Amino acid sequence: MGVAARETPPQRPHSRNVPTRRPMDSVRDSVFFVSDGHFGLGNDEAGKNRCFAEMAAEMRGRATDLYILGDLFDFWIEYRHAIRPDYFLVLHELRGLVQAGVKVHYLTGNHDFALGNFLEKTVGVAVGKTMHASLQGRNVYMRHGDNINKSGGLKFAERLMHSRFLQTLYKALHPNIGVKLGRLCSAASKKRSRERGISEEDLQKYRRAAQTYLKSKKCDLVILAHTHHSELVRFDEGEYCNTGSWMDNYDYAVMRGGEIRLCRWLVGKD
Repeated sequence: MGVAARETPPQRPHSRNVPTRRPMDSVRDSVFFVSDGHFGLGNDEAGKNRCFAEMAAEMRGRATDLYILGDLFDFWIEYRHAIRPDYFLVLHELRGLVQAGVKVHYLTGNHDFALGNFLEKTVGVAVGKTMHASLQGRNVYMRHGDNINKSGGLKFAERLMHSRFLQTLYKALHPNIGVKLGRLCSAASKKRSRERGISEEDLQKYRRAAQTYLKSKKCDLVILAHTHHSELVRFDEGEYCNTGSWMDNYDYAVMRGGEIRLCRWLVGKD
C-alpha cells in the first residue's frame, strides 16, 4: 500500500531542501518550476503521470504560479483534430490548475518547438520562449537553455524543425505514423544524450551563461533547464537554478518567501 508523497532534496551540491510538505490550506505562498518531463517518450509514463497528478494536487492549494521551463512534452506536434492520448492526463492536470486559479506559464524547449495555440486557447496556459518576471520580490529571468550548448549540426537541425513549411508537410502524415516516427527520433536522440552524458565542462557553460544573464538581464535569479542536472549555484551577481529533470528524477523547484529551493517528488512504498 502506497504512502503519501513527500518532497525531498536532490543530493547535489548547492541544493537546498523544501521541508516535508504541510497539509494543504488556502494560503497560496509558492511558485513552482518544473521541466523536462518528456511525456510521450515512453519512459515510465504511468509513474510520471501519477507523480505529476500528486504534485498538481499540492499546487492547487499552495501555488500562485507554475512555470514549465520546456520539454514537458516530447516531440509535440499539434494536429488540428487529434490529441495524443499520452499527453491527455498531463493536459487535464494543467487545465485543472488553471481552473483552480493557478497561473500556468510554458516556456518552449527543443522537444516541444511546434506548439501551436492549443495550450493557450484550450488549456489556458501562457506560452513563450523566454520570460522575465517579478516573483516574491525577486527579479527572475527564465528560459529552457538549449541555446547555450549547441553545435553547428544541432543548430541546422533546429532550423529545419522550426520550418513552418516542413511542419505542415509532417502533419500531413496520419497521426499514427507521425507520432510513431517522432517518438523513434526522440528516443534515438535521448539514447545518444544518455551515452554522452553531461560533463562538468557542459555544466560550467551553463553557469557562465547564467552569470552573463544575471548581468545583461539585470536580474538576481536565473532559472534554466535542459541539462537534466538540478543545481542551485550562488554568485556575487545573484543565483542560478537549474530545474533538472522530471523524467529522470522528478526534480522541480519551489519559491517561497523569495527563496528558491530544489526538490524531488517521491512516492514511498511499503
